[in-house]
Amino acid sequence: MKTRAQRRRERKKQWFVQAEVEEFIRRKYPACPEFAVVYFATRICTVPKNWRSAPTAEAVDVTMQNELRHQMTDYDQLMLVGVRRKEARRRVQPKINSMIELWKRRASSIT
Repeated sequence: MKTRAQRRRERKKQWFVQAEVEEFIRRKYPACPEFAVVYFATRICTVPKNWRSAPTAEAVDVTMQNELRHQMTDYDQLMLVGVRRKEARRRVQPKINSMIELWKRRASSIT
């Protein structure tokens, strides 16, 4: 039987390697700003979350969606004024999708 300390250490275990996640993001989202690449990779690698058996692509997608939803949209304000979660997500999703699509383009095609 595992001790409480062992279980806590396992929960905090880093499931991904930061450099590998950063490289993946740079390859799949070449127009993503460097500060965002580092931020997303750090979130994936350090915030306790059960990423076991999840591929890097899924971790990046989920993290980008969540962070953009909360940081770059009025999602939280919608929730505070009583808009249901499903409706709030529906309203902000086009903005999230356009940001991610913009990041997927090659940097040279943006200018």
